[in-house]
Amino acid sequence: MLSQELGVKISAIEDAHFNLLHRFFDQKRQQVDKFIEEVWTPVFAEEFFKDEKVAKLWDTIVRENNPADRLKFIVLLGPQLQKKINSKRLELIQPLEALERTIEQTLRFEYNQARSINNTLTSFLLSAAKIDENRKKYLEMLGVKDEQITQIIDQTDQICNTLVAAVGRAGEHVAAAERFLNDLEAIKNQLQ
Repeated sequence: MLSQELGVKISAIEDAHFNLLHRFFDQKRQQVDKFIEEVWTPVFAEEFFKDEKVAKLWDTIVRENNPADRLKFIVLLGPQLQKKINSKRLELIQPLEALERTIEQTLRFEYNQARSINNTLTSFLLSAAKIDENRKKYLEMLGVKDEQITQIIDQTDQICNTLVAAVGRAGEHVAAAERFLNDLEAIKNQLQ
């Protein structure tokens, strides 16, 4: 159950992680937009109007004070200026978006691996639980209870310890080995 719950938590953490990633890059795009508006566009406009042809034409339009000419100038040059501004914005935004996609792909791969590992563990645990359940069922059909298995393991441990302790005493090792075999046979007979 814990392993299954972990799978649910992985998905929730993944969603939160991707939301944070996208909000972070949204903020970076806003910073680029602010740079374009407050820094790059004014410098670009200043450079644009320093061009001798553009400056001469603009000075003439301003001097003549003809609203139709001003409008025509802006309508003709506005789209060109906007195109250059948009081009600069894309130039700065595209690497951010490429980085965001790369990070997202890397994170998705990592989350998919974590999910796969969790699914493997969950399957293994479910399988182990079924095996243990079947083992208990078959042992109970044979009349062997878990408490009896624990008792036999404890007795076997005690018999082995007695055998090892007898090795240090001269002349007792033959008798100890015989008792060891007899005691193990007695335990085996308890199971039949």
